[in-house]
Amino acid sequence: VQLQASGGGLVQAGGSLRLSCAASGRTFSRYAMAWFRQAPGKEREFVAAISRSGGSTGYADSVKGRFTISRDNVKNTVYLQLNSLKPEDTAVYYCAADRESYYSGSYPDQYDYWGQGTQVTVSS
Repeated sequence: VQLQASGGGLVQAGGSLRLSCAASGRTFSRYAMAWFRQAPGKEREFVAAISRSGGSTGYADSVKGRFTISRDNVKNTVYLQLNSLKPEDTAVYYCAADRESYYSGSYPDQYDYWGQGTQVTVSS
């Protein structure tokens, strides 16, 4: 599967963005999906994950209550709604896909496919 992330940009603190990750192919519903992010000089970190059906989700503590992951298996797209953004949310955001598990959680090694990333910059 090929993943194309989009929707990043520059936003003021407290603002919102919606990231999208479009997947190629007709088997999108067989992939567990997730979002990770990487800030300059830092390791890639887990943000949110969603199961194949969308029925199960998980979030990093740092974004819980502010970010929402969702998916549309007809449109082959996973979304990440970012609300109440903070400067520390500034990073490149990556979507990832795993075909082996129903829900893959927070471990990046679980994921087989990665998008190219989309930059989110939050100004104070």
